[in-house]
Amino acid sequence: MSLVVAAFILWIAAWSLNVRLANGPTSDTQATRLLVPSIFGLTILIMWELLVRGLQVPLVILPAPSQIAVRISGELPILWQDFRQTFLKGALSGYLIGCSAAFAVAILVDRFDFLKRGLLPVGNFVAALPIVGTAPILVMWFGFDWQSKAAVVVVMVFFPMLINTVAGLQETTAMQRDLMRTYGAGYSQTLLKLRLPAAMPFIFNGLKISTTLALIGAIVAEFFGSPTLGMGFRISTSVGQLALDMVWAEIVVAALAGSSFYGIMALLEKRVTFWHPSQRKQR
Repeated sequence: MSLVVAAFILWIAAWSLNVRLANGPTSDTQATRLLVPSIFGLTILIMWELLVRGLQVPLVILPAPSQIAVRISGELPILWQDFRQTFLKGALSGYLIGCSAAFAVAILVDRFDFLKRGLLPVGNFVAALPIVGTAPILVMWFGFDWQSKAAVVVVMVFFPMLINTVAGLQETTAMQRDLMRTYGAGYSQTLLKLRLPAAMPFIFNGLKISTTLALIGAIVAEFFGSPTLGMGFRISTSVGQLALDMVWAEIVVAALAGSSFYGIMALLEKRVTFWHPSQRKQR
């Protein structure tokens, strides 16, 4: 029980430190903004370790972080193969295809009003379909390799990206568009010089939402059929073998991959939309 008591003492101490940092004179500095979540995350991991050890929780229920770390270090080749199959082949290829197709269709929807009235309601309907219902069908259509996972990802990311892009293209005011026409600009010039730049915050919002959807879709699709590798395949088989440390190892890899992917899009957004008020406030 001493480890359990130590866990709660650690929580109180870390909480007090974070409150002092967040409300102190250096609360607006970059170092504090990085230090506060780092302390919080590290505290969670240490408490997890102490509680599992102190309460003697079995491995088949919840492994300790140290056990997960040992499993990760011992299974790096397998984890890399699963990462390459799920993320680099299934999730990333589906993400690129789905987002590119959605962007192109959004331009057509913006250009032709009848597409907006006919396609967007269908898009909202398809986006509401559960992945557990569509994934088995696409696996049967495209086979058990990464192509079917990419197809699931395309379906998942297409309509969020489409809706955000269409909304962004409507962001400019009538006065701005009238001014472009006064200067003699056609549709293409207005699109490139005015409407697309104004739509960039919405486009990146769709891209960031799609990063998480892509990885989730690829992993869930592997539950319904996959070669003998992949994150979803490894998670489902490891659960059947009661190897919960391997399940958590795959979850850690997926979390790191998804967070890194989202972070890359966020950094790219800052570079492209540096002029936007939401980005200026963060400086």
